[in-house]
Amino acid sequence: MHEYSIVQALINQCEEIARDNSVTKISKVTCKIGVMSGIEVHLLKIAFDTFKEGTLCENAKLVINEQKLKLECLDCKEVFEVDEVRYYCLYCESLNVKVVDGEDMYLMSLEMS
Repeated sequence: MHEYSIVQALINQCEEIARDNSVTKISKVTCKIGVMSGIEVHLLKIAFDTFKEGTLCENAKLVINEQKLKLECLDCKEVFEVDEVRYYCLYCESLNVKVVDGEDMYLMSLEMS
């Protein structure tokens, strides 16, 4: 389960940002996770709750914003989001599309004090 290593890296990043800003408490961690990131959101939440103990994130709430798969058609230039994995243009049905968003995980914001 790679969610454990992802959470460990996330907590380390949060603590580094907190230290850089001279704060001692993180109350909220907001992340954006793409549907094609390979991350199981429910497992990530469990891992976060497990590994946050004893860290600056100990009392933090984890907020996950799920990013749909966002594609750009290289033929008709339309940019669109899809709920399920399909790699063709919804407008012209071209297969000539590229992924714009939805494959990564990003730390979007922290609430700290």
